Amino acid sequence: MTFPAAKPGLVIRYSFLWSHEKDLGAEEGSKDRPCAIVVAAPRHENGDIAVIVAPVTHAQPDDPSDSIEIPPAICRTLGLDGQRHWLRLDELNRFAWPGYDLRSIPGKPGKYAYGMLPRPLFEQLRTAILDRQKAKAPRIQGRD
Repeated sequence: MTFPAAKPGLVIRYSFLWSHEKDLGAEEGSKDRPCAIVVAAPRHENGDIAVIVAPVTHAQPDDPSDSIEIPPAICRTLGLDGQRHWLRLDELNRFAWPGYDLRSIPGKPGKYAYGMLPRPLFEQLRTAILDRQKAKAPRIQGRD
């Protein structure tokens, strides 16, 4: 199995664990979904890569400051369905790359990445997460 290199802005398919699922005792997400890598950094001398991902969801958030809507043209480029999509800022997962929860894209065995977010959208995501952290802490689920 060949996994893509973990790099910020890459949108992968991943079993994202929401905080409410973890609070109920779940160790794995109930649904595989696209997620954008926000951070990918070496964390040990052994070469492990620490990755933090933000989920992509169809659910419009109650608080607009908790997300960024992905423009339809970018969704099409990534191969996402025709519905509206949001990058969530308030829920993140952290894990060692590639981890156990990386998934193949449906209908594309062995392919784990949809593609890269355009640089301006990635910078908007990164900046929004940092700004949000100053206002209120995101819920980051460790998955190691």
